[in-house]
Amino acid sequence: MELPIILVFVIIGVTILLFVTEFFAIDKIAFLIIIALVLLQLTTPEEAISGFSNPAVITILSLMILAIGLEDNGVIQWLTLGIKKLKILPLLLLTPAFMVLSASISAFISTTAVVIIFIKIVSQLAEKYNFGTAKLLMPISFAGILGGSCTLMGTSTNLLVNSISKQQGVEAFSFFEFTQYGLIFLAIGIVFMTIAARFLPKRQATDLPHEYEIENYIFTVEISETSDLVGKTIKEVDFMAEDIATALKLIRNNNIINAPGIHVDLKAGDNLVLMGTFDNITEIVQQHELAINDRRRDAQKDVSTESDNKESDTMAYVELLILPGSKLIGSTLKHMRRMSLNGAYPIAIKKRKNLRNTKERLIRKDISDINIKSGDRLLVELQEQQLGKMYALENVAILNQHEYQPPVAFRRKITALLILLGVIGLAASGLLSILAASLTGVAALLLFRLITLENIYHRVNWQIIFLLAGMIPIGIALNNTGADSFISEQLMKLLQGQSPMIVIGLLFGATMLLSGFISNNATAIIMTPIAIAMASGFGLDVKTFVLAVLFGANFSFFTPVGYQTNTLIYSTGTYKFKHFVIIGGILSLILWVVGTLLLTNTL
Repeated sequence: MELPIILVFVIIGVTILLFVTEFFAIDKIAFLIIIALVLLQLTTPEEAISGFSNPAVITILSLMILAIGLEDNGVIQWLTLGIKKLKILPLLLLTPAFMVLSASISAFISTTAVVIIFIKIVSQLAEKYNFGTAKLLMPISFAGILGGSCTLMGTSTNLLVNSISKQQGVEAFSFFEFTQYGLIFLAIGIVFMTIAARFLPKRQATDLPHEYEIENYIFTVEISETSDLVGKTIKEVDFMAEDIATALKLIRNNNIINAPGIHVDLKAGDNLVLMGTFDNITEIVQQHELAINDRRRDAQKDVSTESDNKESDTMAYVELLILPGSKLIGSTLKHMRRMSLNGAYPIAIKKRKNLRNTKERLIRKDISDINIKSGDRLLVELQEQQLGKMYALENVAILNQHEYQPPVAFRRKITALLILLGVIGLAASGLLSILAASLTGVAALLLFRLITLENIYHRVNWQIIFLLAGMIPIGIALNNTGADSFISEQLMKLLQGQSPMIVIGLLFGATMLLSGFISNNATAIIMTPIAIAMASGFGLDVKTFVLAVLFGANFSFFTPVGYQTNTLIYSTGTYKFKHFVIIGGILSLILWVVGTLLLTNTL
């Protein structure tokens, strides 16, 4: 084995290790890959940075911008209102119905964006109709992944595999070329998950009141001198007597009283740590002349450059879900109030569901000293015109925006929707490539003033773009050094005399296994050149081998870390790792067997 091949394998091994351990952020890993390939002369400098101009990367960037345009112009909200009408269905039918919808939308729109929509809807329906969100979130996430595997623009993985294949001389896939296989996989997934949903967690709001009670927000409010609470005992306060909100602490002159008794008198200047819903707390604040820490105004007064505009005083409240990898993990509210959070001021925290997070544990700690963890939710206050900056926070999902819902004209909704349909139509018909169609769609959004470049700069997930741009040169290095041919030759020796089914099955299974632990995009970039070399070595149809990588990289159901939507639902605390291993693992095995049989029949 020659030294360049060894070096490529070392880089791939270190990359996988860094992805699994999350020692560095993914964009930093990608940048280090570029530098390593150049310094070790495994690629030219031009090849090392070619990922930034790769058609697949630019297409993915354009599709991200289209998704932002749909959200900003009310199309996503329009879609949300339509999906909520399915609440009339019984839970048995709600699972397949939501899966069909999730898959259908994910075939054309970012799967992650679709799943975030459904998380909001399912959470609201579960609270209202008293059923466990776990019954729906995993099926919806899996359906989104399966739906994205039905069309060429369904996932970034599909676009990357197609781009790498074209660069190596393989005929490009058409828009619906592998849709028939994707639909079969989707049908299997829907049937399986409808049955498997019975074995997902059944916890409901009435089963674990202490666990679900912590899903209320925790606020610190100050009693003003004019408040009608001054002079009253806690027993005489109506919202406490009626359990509308719970007093966790009373802070007076820097002295903390945990779980204050019903006979404690309230005084002006007292700070109460209350636990309750957002709506209830805000109503209490207004009725009783309380303040949610007025010092936040000082933290925000210099943020806006439009301080003379009366609208700059209008405040909005946004709920943030902390995802794995967020820089906010480990911080406290006290720390975040001192640092710059893009003009937002954290005012409350909602801890991830956890049996350890009981009221008794929390009241021992000052709310400002509670550490932020993955799956926690923050309520932040900010000026309306600063809302766009929230999307610049890395590994943070915006779940809800309380108050301030800017009205969107019906004309804008229709125009944005027509632009999306136009992009899909142009790409599906073959009149334009997906790259040309998506760029045209972005241009239309800009020309009709449905989105601004400034907003795009803040909202695009640049981590993903850097990841893709940094990983693509690895595929080039595999080809430059002959590492892909080396792997192919070794596999040919190992599998000599074996049937094509065994060969396809091994490639499909290896890709699926790898994608369960590192990014599915990274897996596709590594495995596609190997698949092409294997197909050439065995003298079999190259496209069949490429499809094995495409589907295998997408079908990472058995861990919550291989696909972003699985990470998203896992971070809500609804599931344990074993739910993915068992239920996702069984589904992966079924799809592996079926996929191997289907693809073998095409040879």
